[in-house]
Amino acid sequence: MAKGYWIARVDVQNESEYATYRSLNAIAFAKYGGKFVVRGGEYKLARGEGRKHNVVIEFKDIETARACYDSPEYQAAVQHLAKVGPVDLVIIEGYEGAQPGD
Repeated sequence: MAKGYWIARVDVQNESEYATYRSLNAIAFAKYGGKFVVRGGEYKLARGEGRKHNVVIEFKDIETARACYDSPEYQAAVQHLAKVGPVDLVIIEGYEGAQPGD
């Protein structure tokens, strides 16, 4: 079964709201087994429009990734995220097919 992922890009404009959001989202991520694959860090914008902060969170499957987003725990956090600044968030299923060179 393919894993599920959240891919988020954020321009943090309100640090205090972002801190509150992060403290609350940790509750949902712990409950649903979310694991950070990327959490900020150095990056190079190779093409398109970027944001200052990039995050990838892994879940055991797409259903769990969706359930985490819809959960009361995460929805309590997302109220603060709306005050942080511009945010893009995609919930996507992983890929388990053939790879180049296979």
